Amino acid sequence: MLTLNIGNRLRAGRWLLLAMLLVLHGVLLVGVNSPWAHPLMLAHLGLFLIWQPLWRGDGQVSVRALVFIAVAALVVVFYLNWWVMAFWLIGLFGLVGGRVLAYRSIWARVFSLTQMVYLLTLLLLWVVPNLFAAEHSIEIGRLLLSYVLPVLLPALLLLPADDRGAETTQTIDFFYSLLLFMLLALVVLGCLAFMTLAHVDYLDALLRTLFLMGLILLAMGGLWNPLFGFNGLQVVFSRYLLNIGTPFENWLMRLADAAQHEPDAESYLASAMLLLVDLHWLSGLSWQTPGKAGQLGQFSPHAVVMHEADLRLTVYAKQALSPTVTMHLRLLSQLVGYFYQAKQREQSLRDITRMQTVYETGSRLTHDLKNMLQSLLSLTVIAQSGEARAQQLLQQQLPSLTRRIEQTLSKLQLPPTEDSDASMLPLSAWWDGLHQRNQHLQIAWHAPQEISDQYIPAALFDCVLDNLLDNALHKRQLQPDLLVKVELRCAGALSISVCDSGSPVPANTLPNLLQSVVVSQQGLGIGLYQAAKWAAQLGYRLELTCNQNGKVCFELRG
Repeated sequence: MLTLNIGNRLRAGRWLLLAMLLVLHGVLLVGVNSPWAHPLMLAHLGLFLIWQPLWRGDGQVSVRALVFIAVAALVVVFYLNWWVMAFWLIGLFGLVGGRVLAYRSIWARVFSLTQMVYLLTLLLLWVVPNLFAAEHSIEIGRLLLSYVLPVLLPALLLLPADDRGAETTQTIDFFYSLLLFMLLALVVLGCLAFMTLAHVDYLDALLRTLFLMGLILLAMGGLWNPLFGFNGLQVVFSRYLLNIGTPFENWLMRLADAAQHEPDAESYLASAMLLLVDLHWLSGLSWQTPGKAGQLGQFSPHAVVMHEADLRLTVYAKQALSPTVTMHLRLLSQLVGYFYQAKQREQSLRDITRMQTVYETGSRLTHDLKNMLQSLLSLTVIAQSGEARAQQLLQQQLPSLTRRIEQTLSKLQLPPTEDSDASMLPLSAWWDGLHQRNQHLQIAWHAPQEISDQYIPAALFDCVLDNLLDNALHKRQLQPDLLVKVELRCAGALSISVCDSGSPVPANTLPNLLQSVVVSQQGLGIGLYQAAKWAAQLGYRLELTCNQNGKVCFELRG
């Protein structure tokens, strides 16, 4: 149990970091010229390699990492001096400071900030004075190194331990660490500049440098988020944060252009993968959808797998990706996935539109067949009645019925188009045919003395009038005294209306009448909906102009 507890603490890095700092303190206490400094520094370097957050402890060390370790060991053995110690402390300060923002616990942040204070004190009050041979500052630093700082390290053990988020603390903010490294290096070099040019002692140069750095940081803070109209450095700098190898805005525009020009989802996905593999830090990628799979480039051990709805995307990088680049990569994959889903929905809508066209065409032909069968039934009744003028009526109606049957058969053989549906006839000829075809019915016909010879789409007018008359005659079966009137008006805009003296259309049917399919016992449903939609396609309008008890009128107008 004790072994497991120690292992957990070592993995958390708390005790390991304290051991590393204690060995480093011993190196500085004996001095870089002491024969004990080299073995102690090698021990410190070994502890650092176990603690460091740059490479995962369970991962395989790359060739570059081995070269770095070998170079660091050679420097420690042969070139250990105060300059090396100064830049080593600056690097440790940046690494510790880069992990502060990764902690969620306030006590974990206090623990890291205390380490930063310790490293900063070692650097500015002991290493740099020895580097610049500042005798007075060296005496002050020796007192701190011998009596104060040795107490500070064990005091860190008194801080409450909070090891939550240990995995999170294994990552650092590279930008924040680099900023701390450069800032602290600038302080050291600024002290050197003041001591050389102004000929002042080290403490005076340190105070001047810190004061000047404070003024510069204050000015940068004001320029970063200004108050007086200037946009600030934040807006100028923010576009570089989104740069992941190519300008983010240009990549987005190319992705949107591909979504606009590619006809289907799979071809768009192939174009998006070509754009994605152009990123120089990627070696290859592979994707898989329910209908297709593909791959580009070369595979590598550094793979990131992402899922977006039906899209499974695997990205292979040339080297291990940092958390920031991984976040950007997931954002790019989400954009590709959203555009891919949009293209899928667009394709589904096209399929639905095709099916709707087929349905509307079939529905329209069904009603044409129904109207022709009703006309044929009327002619059959007339032929069986034995009336003297039955032969004359059959000779008048059969050519018109034959023409309509031929038109319907042609529509069944070839897909109907707008032009085929709009076969034109003179209005007077069409009106005479309508009157003769229905003269055996009890309908009141009203038309002007002179009917204009303007051409109309005969198929549309036949469909609309046959539906309206069929509905009116169906109402007459339920209401025997119902009167039906058909009126043609040519003055001004062309219009033809069918009115009956029956009961009005129910109120619950009115909102959807002529707009969609309605449920009705009187047949005012899909037939009128298809007729109204067809009329709108050809530039006409079918509407209910009057809906009163005793007067129900439908009108087709141009």
